Amino acid sequence: MGKRRGGGPALAGLSKRQKRHLRDFGEQHPVRDAVSGREVTQICELPENSDQSSSESDAENEPERVSEYHKLLALLKTVPGAEEEEEEEDEDESEEGDESEAETNSEGPQEVGGTDEEDDESDVLGQEEVTAKDAIKQAVGQEQADETDNSGDPKHGAIEEFTDVKHESEFSLETNFMEEESGDYSAAERESSSSREVSEDPYRAHMNKELEEKEIENISACSKTTSQLKWPTLGQLVFSSITQKLKTFKPDKELDLKQLHLHKPLDSTWPKVNCQLLSMLNKPSDSLFTLLQRELFCIMNLYKDLFYPERTALGNGEEIRQTYCLHALNHVLKANAQVLSSNAKRRDQKPGADSDDFRDQGLTRPKVLIVVPFRESALRVVQIFISLLESGNKKQIDVSNKKRFKGEFGSDPDEKPPNLKRPEDYEAVFAGNIDDHFRIGVAVLQKSMRLYAPFYSSDIIIASPLGLRTVIGAEGEKKRDFDFLSSIEILIIDQADIYLMQNWEHILHLMNHLNLLPLNSHGVDFSRVRMLNLNNWSKYYRQTLLFSALQDPQINSIFNKHCFNYRGQVAVRNVPMTGSINHVVVQLPHVFRRLESDSLISIIDARFQFFIDKVLPEYRDAVMSHTLIYVPSYFDYVRLRNYFKKEELNFTYTCEYTKKSSISRARQFFLKGERQFLLFTERFHFYKRYTIRGIRNLIFYELPTYSHFYSEICNMMKANNGEEATWTCTVLYSKYDVQKLAAVVGIERAAQMLQSDKSVHLFVTGENE
Repeated sequence: MGKRRGGGPALAGLSKRQKRHLRDFGEQHPVRDAVSGREVTQICELPENSDQSSSESDAENEPERVSEYHKLLALLKTVPGAEEEEEEEDEDESEEGDESEAETNSEGPQEVGGTDEEDDESDVLGQEEVTAKDAIKQAVGQEQADETDNSGDPKHGAIEEFTDVKHESEFSLETNFMEEESGDYSAAERESSSSREVSEDPYRAHMNKELEEKEIENISACSKTTSQLKWPTLGQLVFSSITQKLKTFKPDKELDLKQLHLHKPLDSTWPKVNCQLLSMLNKPSDSLFTLLQRELFCIMNLYKDLFYPERTALGNGEEIRQTYCLHALNHVLKANAQVLSSNAKRRDQKPGADSDDFRDQGLTRPKVLIVVPFRESALRVVQIFISLLESGNKKQIDVSNKKRFKGEFGSDPDEKPPNLKRPEDYEAVFAGNIDDHFRIGVAVLQKSMRLYAPFYSSDIIIASPLGLRTVIGAEGEKKRDFDFLSSIEILIIDQADIYLMQNWEHILHLMNHLNLLPLNSHGVDFSRVRMLNLNNWSKYYRQTLLFSALQDPQINSIFNKHCFNYRGQVAVRNVPMTGSINHVVVQLPHVFRRLESDSLISIIDARFQFFIDKVLPEYRDAVMSHTLIYVPSYFDYVRLRNYFKKEELNFTYTCEYTKKSSISRARQFFLKGERQFLLFTERFHFYKRYTIRGIRNLIFYELPTYSHFYSEICNMMKANNGEEATWTCTVLYSKYDVQKLAAVVGIERAAQMLQSDKSVHLFVTGENE
C-alpha cells in the first residue's frame, strides 16, 4: 500500500493517485485505495437512526464499527498480493473515469516497498475515523439516490416488497442495540424496569405464557365456556374462553398512564394526540380516553380477541382507529425493545454461555397486520403512527419515503367531487383516495420509521384484502408468497362490512394463510425464535381485533372459526330495539313474506323458486309497473337477469359493473315506464347512491346488508308524483335472516315474525321519522 503521512495539511496523507484525482475532479476519491467501495459498504453497517452529518465522537462510541475496520486492515496486510489487487482495482476505476489516466497508473506502486509496517499502521489508524465516515456518507448517499430514482417505478416497488439486500442491514433488529435506541435510558434502569414488568406488563404476560398440550387440544376442539357481561358504554358483551373458570373483568373507572404500561414515547405523546380528537368531539380535554376508547383499550391491552359491530364512519370511526393504532404501535415498540435489549446482553455475555434465554422473535419479523379498505384509511393510520412517535417539542422522527407515500396514498386536490348530493355516511366512507389495491410495509426502529419497507424487514403491514390476495396468490401459481404472515401477533380488520361489498373471498383466503409455517427460513436465527412459533402455535397467541358497522353471519364466522386466542374472545352483542323501518317517511304498506328452507345451503334455491312461483306472478300485470327489485347478492342478480331474458319480460338492470351510459338509459326507461322491472343490486347502491325516480312497487328479494338501506330505498318513493295508495313494498325473509330482520323491524317484531308462519303486514305512517 502507498505510504500515508500523518498530521500536516489535508493532502499530506494522500497517495499520488489520490492527489491526481483531487486535482482533476476537484474532490477526493470517495473510497481509499486500500479498501474498495464494495467492501466498505458490506462491513460498515449503519444503524437506521444514524445521522449522515454526525461528528467524530459518534464513530468513537461505536466500537463494533471500529473493530470491523481493524479486522479488514489486518486482513489486507497479511494477505499476499494485496498490492497487485489494489493496482488492478485502481486501473479499472481510472479507465471508467477517464481513458487518459490509464497511462499514469504505474506511478502508484512506486512508493510500495520502502514502507515501514508500523508507521503505515499508525498513519492508517490516525486517519481511520475521518476516512471511514467519508466512505460511509458516499455509500449511503448513493443508496438514497438510487432509492429516490427508483421509488416511482412500480416494478422496483414489487422487487423490494419481500427482499431488499441493499437496505436489509439498516433496518435489521439483530444489528442494533438498546443503547442506540434510547441513550438516556441506562442499563441499570432497563434491568430494574424489565424485572418489574415481567409480572405486570400485559405484553410480557401474554407472550411469555407457555401453553400445555391439553390447552391446545381444548382450543382446537372449541371447548369454550361463555359468560355474559354488561359494560357501561359497550353494552352487552359475550366473553368466551378455554379456561374452566372464567374470570370476569371490568373496565377501570379511572386510568393512569402507569397502569397502561405504554412504551416510550407513547406515554407522553398519546395524551397530546388524543386531546385533538377529544376537542373535536367536545369531550373533556383532561381525560386520556373517551368512554368508548377506555373500554376498548382495556380489552385490547389484555390481549383478548375483540369483535365490535357498531363502528360508524360518522360517529366513532376515528376514536376506534386511534385506539387500535395506539395498541399496535405499543406492541411493536415493546417487541423491538426486547430484541434490542437481548442483543446487548448477548454481546456482553461470555463465549460459550447458554443463549437459549434470548428467544424473543418469531419466524419472520412482521408482527402486526392491519387490513383497511381504502388508501385513505391507510394514510390516516400512518399519520397516527407518526403523531404518536413524535415527542412534542423535541426533534421530529425520521420518516423515509414520506413524500412518495403522500403522493400515492393522498387524494388529488385537482380532482373535483361530483355535484350530486350524497348522504353524509357515503361522504365519510368514500372520502379521499378510495383505491382498494395497495399494500405497504412499515419498519419502526430507533426513533425512526421507514415506509415501503420490504415485508420481511417490516414490523407492521398495512394492506387491503385485494392487495394481499395478489401477493398470496392461489395454489399452483409460480409467484406467490405468504411466509410474511407466519408470525403475525396482532390482526386488525377495520371496516369489515365494506369487504362484503368488495370481495369477501379475499378475507377468507387471508385467514386460511395466517400463521402457517414458512416455506423458507428467510435468514432467521432459530436460537432467537420463540418456542411457540417453532411449535406452530402462533395462531393460539394471535390477537384479532374486528371492527364492523353491522352484525353479519359471514363476519361472525370469521370471529368464531378463525380466532383461537388462548386469552379468550369478547364480542359486543347489543340487540337493536328499534329498526330502520321507523325512518321511512312515506306512508307505505310493508308486506314481509316468509319462505321456508331446510338448510342454509338450500335457502338460495328456495328463495328463487318462491319468488318466481308466488311473488313475480302478482307483478307481471301491466298495472304493476315501475317495479324495482332490490337484490343484495350479485349471483342472485345474474340468475334473475337470465330468467327475465328467458321469459322475455320487459325489464332493465343496473349493477356495479354497468357502464355510466347504460345506467342513464336504464334510469330513464324506468322513469318513463318503458321498462316494467328494474333489477337493482345492493353493491350498485353502495358505490353510487343514486336516487331512482319512478318507483311505485318495491320488492326486496332479500333483506339488505345495511339496515339503513331499507329506509333509503323506501324513501325514494317520495320523489314520485303518483298516488300513494298504489305504492307497495314486499320483503322476502327466512329464519336464517334473524340479524338482518331485527335491524330492520326491531328485535320484538322480529321475534314475532319468526314465530309466525304467515305473511306479516306492517304499515308505516311516516310519523316515526
